[in-house]
Amino acid sequence: MKIVFANSAWVNAAERLILRGGGWRSVRLRVRYGLIFHASEGPVLVDTGYTPEALTGERRGRMLRLYGALLKPKLNAAEQVLPVLKHFGLSPDDIRTVIVTHFHADHISGLSLLRKARFIASDAAWARVKSRTPRQNLRHGVFTELFPEDFETRLDGLSSKPRVEARDGVPGGADLFGDGSVIAVDLQGHADGQFGLLFNGLDRPLLYAVDVQWLLAALTENRAPGFPATLIAEDAAAIEPTSAMLRRFVATGGDVMLCHDPAPTSYDLTSSDPVAG
Repeated sequence: MKIVFANSAWVNAAERLILRGGGWRSVRLRVRYGLIFHASEGPVLVDTGYTPEALTGERRGRMLRLYGALLKPKLNAAEQVLPVLKHFGLSPDDIRTVIVTHFHADHISGLSLLRKARFIASDAAWARVKSRTPRQNLRHGVFTELFPEDFETRLDGLSSKPRVEARDGVPGGADLFGDGSVIAVDLQGHADGQFGLLFNGLDRPLLYAVDVQWLLAALTENRAPGFPATLIAEDAAAIEPTSAMLRRFVATGGDVMLCHDPAPTSYDLTSSDPVAG
């Protein structure tokens, strides 16, 4: 199984807002999404990152326009979903599965590009999205105009997946493909229904922990930011227990990767990655 992460955009943030004890210098954060080449499932996307649909699309409501104006993400044209798929000789219709780790704009804005894909996501979180008013969804950071109109008919919920139990510091969760290769690990705190992905079968087990923290140092050095960063958390009290679980995983020899940490990793797309002929 090959795993590649691309960077869809850059977002600047003051260090002290994302790292306890940090300064006022600006940190340039990545906005990653992933592409898995799975032996039986074929190419699988993990989220979509930021795409023009979130920042310039005609369907954007007033609050999504304001969101983009405040955060000012700078799209990375070379690593948008479509050119990355083309890089590997793929088209959007070749993607039959998209794993949606949670429903924030920087993770779902390109879902409408994938017309033939099923969406593996938290069906419990989706039920709550449907039960809320538009204003309530905005308070949870969910812009419903970014979902494809047929999202629900293509939803493949986590509740239908077999469970794998935690053992020896390695977290358990939902076995997404029934072969133990990719486990969805519940990551409470940042967003409703957020889960990370535990990749087994690698030289060193990898847990893609999405948005538990913005910086790896906040996690590994126990420097999670407090107020005002916790204002945007779904469940601020759950952030530290989730972070502690990830530190235990690292202590057992596991590797943790985050969506927004700016440091390059061995899984990030580089110019040396093979291009399809």
